[in-house]
Amino acid sequence: MPPKIPSEATATWHGLPKSNQGREVGISQAQQSGAKDVSASSAGEPGDGSGGVSAAAAERRAIPPFACEGEWIAADGWPLRRIDLPGDPGQPRGSILFLSGRGDFYEKYLESLIEWHCAGWQVTAFDWRGQGGSGRLGKDPLTGHIDDFSTWVGDLAAFWTQWRGQTPGPHIVIAHSMGGHLALRALVERQIDPAALVIAAPMLGLAGQPLPPAAMQAIARLMMRLGDPARPAWKWSDKPGELPSRRTSLLTHDPQRYADEPWWRAARPQVAMGPGSWRWVERAYASMRELDRPGVLEAVDVPVLLLGSRNDKLVSFAAIERAAGRLPNAELVAFGEEAHHEILREEDAVRGRAMVAIGEFLDRVAPRG
Repeated sequence: MPPKIPSEATATWHGLPKSNQGREVGISQAQQSGAKDVSASSAGEPGDGSGGVSAAAAERRAIPPFACEGEWIAADGWPLRRIDLPGDPGQPRGSILFLSGRGDFYEKYLESLIEWHCAGWQVTAFDWRGQGGSGRLGKDPLTGHIDDFSTWVGDLAAFWTQWRGQTPGPHIVIAHSMGGHLALRALVERQIDPAALVIAAPMLGLAGQPLPPAAMQAIARLMMRLGDPARPAWKWSDKPGELPSRRTSLLTHDPQRYADEPWWRAARPQVAMGPGSWRWVERAYASMRELDRPGVLEAVDVPVLLLGSRNDKLVSFAAIERAAGRLPNAELVAFGEEAHHEILREEDAVRGRAMVAIGEFLDRVAPRG
């Protein structure tokens, strides 16, 4: 089945190459589809309301000229949008595959991708099937829908096999939130074999749940039976397509980094996404419960670094802490009130601590090949 693409994005989507190799395509949105320029010179234009931003923010709102945006085509023909940043050709440090969270798109994490590139790593990221620039699986362009999390694990496994064969080692996976959950699930299922795994605010449990996961899954299953499973499971905003006003207090303390997301949503409308569907909720609980089974995490022998915040209002820090205790070769970097959910998009002091921890961890467990 061909992917469903938001109507605003049709020209941009068809401007991308049908290739698994990831060729350079138009660096700016203007080159791709005649829409707003995504260059640094226009970085204050849509989205943040400030009338101007810092030089650092401007860099986060431009695809660097050395990066290549393209597509990877899954076995069923579904195209996943990707970005590749080259490593040091003389002394390659290795390769990092970055996986973002639910409703995310790789532009949000350009700052980190570029920093790893500057450290010599070859860096690749892709948008999960059904979100970002990788089409839609639901009945509207804003609701995040999935049949089962195994679909995403399958995509990751196939992408990993090809990517690993084309890039220098050591091969690392760094992932955020739902991406961390999917990376860990692929790891326990032996679908990927990284030298190390780094998961920031991994979705191993949801924060503030009033009932045990089994009961919450049963409620979600009932809600699917009472209506269309693809319908939104929660209210997003009073105005369709707009971000909820309280969302910033859930994600990051940094107002400019938070403003990067609405800026990119305005510049590249195809990446915008809202709530998950009831099917997503029910399958999320099923997948989290699978990872929580006795003996599952205990069988992982790959070094894992977990980063989490006790102040996270989206995912459960207690679940992250439990996982760190169960994984045989794990380290946990814990944050407090200073960090919300998006640790890699937090204020400089928090983000800097996280990036240093990641760098030191990789130097220890996955030295230069």
